[in-house]
Amino acid sequence: MNAFWIKDVRLEKGFINENGRITGTETEICHLKISEGKIADISYQSPKPEENHVDAKERILLPSLRDMHIHIDKTYYGGPWKACTPITKGIFTRLEEEKELLPKLLPTAQERAEKMIELFLHNGHTHIRTHCNVDPVIGLKNLEATVNALEKYKDVLTYEIVAFPQHGLLRSDSVQLIRDAMRNGATLVGGVDPATVDRNIEKSLETIFDIAVQANAGVDIHLHDPNTLGAFTFERMAHYTKEAGLKGKTTISHGIALGDLQGEELIEMAEILKEQEIDVTTTVPVNRPTIPIPTLDKLGIQVSVGHDSITDHWSPFGTGNTIQKLSILAERFRMIDEYSLSSTLKHATGGVTPLNEKGERVWPKVGDDATMMLVNATCSAEAVARRANVEALFFKGKKVESKRGE
Repeated sequence: MNAFWIKDVRLEKGFINENGRITGTETEICHLKISEGKIADISYQSPKPEENHVDAKERILLPSLRDMHIHIDKTYYGGPWKACTPITKGIFTRLEEEKELLPKLLPTAQERAEKMIELFLHNGHTHIRTHCNVDPVIGLKNLEATVNALEKYKDVLTYEIVAFPQHGLLRSDSVQLIRDAMRNGATLVGGVDPATVDRNIEKSLETIFDIAVQANAGVDIHLHDPNTLGAFTFERMAHYTKEAGLKGKTTISHGIALGDLQGEELIEMAEILKEQEIDVTTTVPVNRPTIPIPTLDKLGIQVSVGHDSITDHWSPFGTGNTIQKLSILAERFRMIDEYSLSSTLKHATGGVTPLNEKGERVWPKVGDDATMMLVNATCSAEAVARRANVEALFFKGKKVESKRGE
């Protein structure tokens, strides 16, 4: 790969402190040499005119984004507008609907998945974790479409695919299908509400973790059950994580009950999850008690954001814009100061931020992968608060050209 420079890049240098408080972010203009997919040099001296270069126009350089919970295999995105039908039986309304809907969507599943990938690239993402329906209605056909779509973009992003028994692992007798999915492109074992959907917490979790161990894979389970039912399921999930030796390889998606726990109950639950390094993904919902993201972060739980769906039969909403999602997170929890705003970035980058808590630059450094984005802002805090646009995206030194459009 030929070396080139990105000139006039704005990098965060440190925090500005006044009277013991962080009041701003200090930045500087640098020039980055990119070679073999890595940052080879960070210089204050402009590249020579004859050297290949890209002009950053003094935009801020930030780590690229990761959507850690999306369903690219079933969406209306890229097709005609269609609002949702009313829910009359909770989650089971949608499950019944899918029996007719999924076969109808299948002929365009790969095409629409690709359009969603393009949307994510346009908005600065270089990693996607997508959940993919595996059930008796659609078999492995959605998985095939998902794998085919993502493979077309493997030179500009990384991805994970969760084999997702949307209709219930036990309820829809999908155990063998999930095992098959793990041999046909899926990289994580999924599940959904072992209590409400499968009606058997122990057998459901035991089966999920058994499949994961056999496939040498991690686990990511949708858990929507609220209050004590949800909390009990978290505890059992932690138990099976330990028994399976999957510490650090298990994710709770949504984790609605975390929004219902308070005080000592929340602290105790965080300790249980932290012990097994179980992380959490959330869409930052505003139509129910939002899980306490800042508190969980302080208690040592890694929380990542995802969009879940973008205009499908579950929800007519969703933008694929994670900077906007971070802004909603900050607004929801009144994170209005410079440090709080800038720190929200870690929920969309796998924990990477330009500055650490002490205000020292920890990213980018020489030797880092040149996977990053240029954003039309002067610092992380402004990018989040003002929902700034992504102007350019790079993946391992390659400038990514997306073709956004529906």
